Amino acid sequence: MTKSAVLILLGPPGAGKGTQARMLEEQFGLIQLSTGDLLRAAVAAGTDAGKQAKAVMESGGLVSDEIVLAILRDRMAEPDTEKGVILDGFPRTARQAEALDALLADQGMALGAAISLDVDDAAMVERVSGRYTCAGCGEGYHDSFKTPAAAGVCDKCGGTEFKRRADDNAETVGARLAAYHDQTAPLISYYENQGVLRHVDAMGQIDVIASDLAAIVRDATA
Repeated sequence: MTKSAVLILLGPPGAGKGTQARMLEEQFGLIQLSTGDLLRAAVAAGTDAGKQAKAVMESGGLVSDEIVLAILRDRMAEPDTEKGVILDGFPRTARQAEALDALLADQGMALGAAISLDVDDAAMVERVSGRYTCAGCGEGYHDSFKTPAAAGVCDKCGGTEFKRRADDNAETVGARLAAYHDQTAPLISYYENQGVLRHVDAMGQIDVIASDLAAIVRDATA
């Protein structure tokens, strides 16, 4: 696998992008690049682009595509990305996708695949809105899929207090899914037209999804 192994993961919140990206990192030696993490790291490191991003964020503005691309360019030039990268959270628009294409071309790199983690919206609402955790140890549970063996008692630590994220409710999850589909539809078409879009059913078992993704990565980077 060469440094031209650039992959994009597309999928709504809760589709498992983070989990699957970590598994691909371990299996193929790729580096996951999340836009939010990159921005925070660049600001902390005090790079030129990081300083620009910090000034914009402190003024309450939105960091421009140009600054994000500059930070991404800096990060992709580091030695640990030699085997390839997984982009998570970028691009989000067709304009950003075009700018990314230009960046890759300038760096002598190519996009191996844009992978869409496809979900069933109704099932996703149930999956995300049913999540809760033990307030003591953080063990995860679900109203339908994973309840404590003894009702109200954490299997792991015996705690009796549980919590839910405020935004893990049906209304918020539904709104996030609608926003994702609206925002990402142009990207799906963009990468379909390039012939690099791949689809993976993200509603199955984690290991099955991982196997499907691994097959795409092998094919895209052969």
